[in-house]
Formats: sequence, structure tokens, C-alpha cells
Amino acid sequence: MSEVIKRYAGNPILSAADVPYPSSLVFNAGVCKFQGKYVMVFRNDVGFSPEGIKEKNYTNLGVAFSSDGIHWDVRDTPWDLPGKILNANPEYQRFYDPRLTVIDGRCYLCFAVDTYNGVRGGIAVTDDFENFEVLSVSAPDNRNMVLFPEKVNGNFYRLERPFPIYSTGGEFFDIWGAASPDCRYWGEHKLVLSCKQVPYAGEKIGPGAPPVKTPAGWLTLFHAVKIHKDKTLNGWEQADRPDFRWRKEYFAGIMLLDSDDPSKVIAMSKEPLIQAEVPCETDGFRGSVIFPGGMILEDSGEVKIYYGAADTVECLATADVGDLIRFCGK
Repeated sequence: MSEVIKRYAGNPILSAADVPYPSSLVFNAGVCKFQGKYVMVFRNDVGFSPEGIKEKNYTNLGVAFSSDGIHWDVRDTPWDLPGKILNANPEYQRFYDPRLTVIDGRCYLCFAVDTYNGVRGGIAVTDDFENFEVLSVSAPDNRNMVLFPEKVNGNFYRLERPFPIYSTGGEFFDIWGAASPDCRYWGEHKLVLSCKQVPYAGEKIGPGAPPVKTPAGWLTLFHAVKIHKDKTLNGWEQADRPDFRWRKEYFAGIMLLDSDDPSKVIAMSKEPLIQAEVPCETDGFRGSVIFPGGMILEDSGEVKIYYGAADTVECLATADVGDLIRFCGK
């Protein structure tokens, strides 16, 4: 991991043991500051473990609140937003991987939803984490959407990761950008970053946490994937699928996007910002997976980075915003 990053000594900050209802894995959380509190919406998988997958398994979303962004109180029951959406549309199967962005005092939730016709990315908005409105759901196959925390040239702007598997012949997926006047109808699609431009990504890349604005540009996290052909990584498949081994290593990368045109990369680190190194990152349901889902820039200049580790727990790292900008090469 880069020297500019400091892992929180108490990692993980959230695990299945902290959840007051059925839980096996807690990871890939969206985190924001909203109405005077830190809010986390996390993916909660039930029936999954490094030892295998139970016949009865499912995913829901949990909500937690914090006064310091480190210690979390999990709400007593899962958030019923996914259930209401799933029940409203028989095509939908599973709702997961939340991302949170506050825009003009409202909290927007980006999510992925598995359907009988492919993976789709959606956006909902809430003012209280009780009621919500779904604004849009994309065509398949698309996911990993994140919204920018303010409009750009009068439009909402998002990063996304389509799945053009037939045209690429594999998982060579890139990061794209799109604009919208109302967060419902999206267009002006542009390629932002290709996986071929990331030295440590042998395969796909995708958006991570929603970007934060700095004087140097939009500080933007992303995930990058490398497949190891010469070694296996810790993961449940080693026990349940002797013909298949977990070989995908996930990194957190960082770049700067132009303030006025976020489709333009103005600087990017050639090395990973975070790489799996400690046991809670290297061992779990999916070993050596780092997946950044939340980034908060404090008034002090400290940046809190929240990331899923090994698809099993949620962790925290911190850095100085100036150090992160310099790490991008700016």
C-alpha cells in the first residue's frame, strides 16, 4: 500500500459480528456525511463464507450511523428499500453495492441490481433513509455507478462501468462518464479511463467511491483487477470448486479528473493506492480484494477512505488530501 495511506489500527470497522440480524459478510459500503452524521449503507450477504455457500443465501442492505466516522451503530433491521424495489418489479433478483452522494442537501443512492436480463445500475434518492424514490435504472449491462457531489455545467454527472463482453472478448471493462439534466435521463456518454491505461490492471477497472472536489480537480478512486495465472488467492472456491481457483486481485487506484470536464483524466498514479496486505484484506470470501466505496474530505484536509476487504468486512484508511493529489502525479 502507498505510504501516503494509513490504515485504521482498529480495522475492520464493521463486520458480520456487529450486525443485529442475520449476516455473514459485510462489505462494499457507501458512506457520506448527511444531516450532521456519518451514514453508511452496507452490503449484507447471508449464507456466504470462506468455507462455502449455503443453499439458502441472500443479500440485503444495512444502515449504520456514526458521530466520528469510525465507530458505527447499526440500525436494528435491514433497510427495506431493496425489498420494496424487488417486489415492485418481478424482473429484479438482487440489490447490492450501494454508493452514497449528497447533492443539494439530498442523499442519492447508486446501486446494482441483478435481473433476469443482466446487471443494471440504478439511482434512488432519500431524505431520511426511510422513504425513497427511484429515479432511474439503466439498460443491461452496467453497474458501479457513482454520482458527483455537485452538478457540472448544470448537469448531474456520473461515472459508470458497462460490460461490453461480446465486443472485448473478455473482462476488459473501462470507466465511462454520462450527464443528465434531472438524474433520470442519461446521455453524453464518454470514455473516461481504459483498463489498458492502468499499469496494474490486467483486466477490468471500475468506479470506486464518489469523487470529492479539490482545487486540483475531482479526486477520484477506482478499482482495478489483475488476474494471476501462476498462483491462487484465498477464496471459497478452493473448497467448493476444485476445478476453479480464485485468482483475481483487486486494487484501489486514484486519479484526478478535470473540474469542468470530468471525462478528462488530468493525472493518475501509476501505482495502486491500496493493495491487500494484512489478514483481513488477504483472507476471506474473496481474498486480496480491495473495493473502495466511500471517500470523505474533512475540513482539516484529512480524507477518510472506506473500502470492502476480501468481500468480507469493511475497513478504513486515512490520508492527507495534498498527499493524495501529489500521489496522482499533480
